[in-house]
Amino acid sequence: MSYSQEAQLRAVLAGKKLYLLDMDGTLYLGKRLFPHSLAFLEAVRASGADYLFLTNNSSRGTDTYVKKLNAMGIPAEAEDFFTSTDAACAWLRANYTGERIYALGTASFVAHLRREGFPVTERYDEQTDCLLMGYDTELTYQKLIDATRLINRGVTYLATNPDWVCPTEYGYIPDCGSIAQALEHATGRLPRFLGKPEPAIARLAMEKKQAAPEQTVMIGDRIYTDIACGKRAGISTILVFSGETTPEVWRQSDIKPDVALAGVEDILPALRGQA
Repeated sequence: MSYSQEAQLRAVLAGKKLYLLDMDGTLYLGKRLFPHSLAFLEAVRASGADYLFLTNNSSRGTDTYVKKLNAMGIPAEAEDFFTSTDAACAWLRANYTGERIYALGTASFVAHLRREGFPVTERYDEQTDCLLMGYDTELTYQKLIDATRLINRGVTYLATNPDWVCPTEYGYIPDCGSIAQALEHATGRLPRFLGKPEPAIARLAMEKKQAAPEQTVMIGDRIYTDIACGKRAGISTILVFSGETTPEVWRQSDIKPDVALAGVEDILPALRGQA
């Protein structure tokens, strides 16, 4: 890291009380935890700040994420997470007054929605007036048929996140945004996306932790979701090249983070200086 980058990083971190952290591609890939992730998380709290895992990945419920991170050696509780499914629930509570929601997603996604009290179905019927799509790692062709029929009927069409791919230890796999594009080819419609880059998810996360925008920083590996969300929410942003975004993509993008680094390990010296 150059001297100017280090100075810029220290300026970004000054006064920060809340770190909004992407997970896939930022702290780990698949089941492989990046070497310095645990030290980074410990340094955040040692500096007097707190963090919240802010993920667009709606394929897992919070309970599953707790187990995943604990298995990796990261102490985590349900209150440490805010997901795109949580953002979708917030939107539905504020805006949805219909009869039935078709939930196109994993069993964990459907269970999350039911725990929140929403009238969810997994089968097509004429009473369904809303389609909510998540990142579905259990996708079947029948679900695509059901979704196409609902979209063509003109129901309210929502999706948790626009991510094209999900990074894994063996490469990238199609995410919710890719499936939405496939359905667009079939129906001519795209959903309203509710997770990152929509600023509402960051604002809800800050509200949960009672932090102001000037006290908050977003850290993630995607320019078009993580960094765009932070910019739109008026908070500082740090891009890491440990996941989807490459330095070439960063240089060509119109969306610019406050700081771009190889990974969270580059943040450690500045954090330890604050502790």
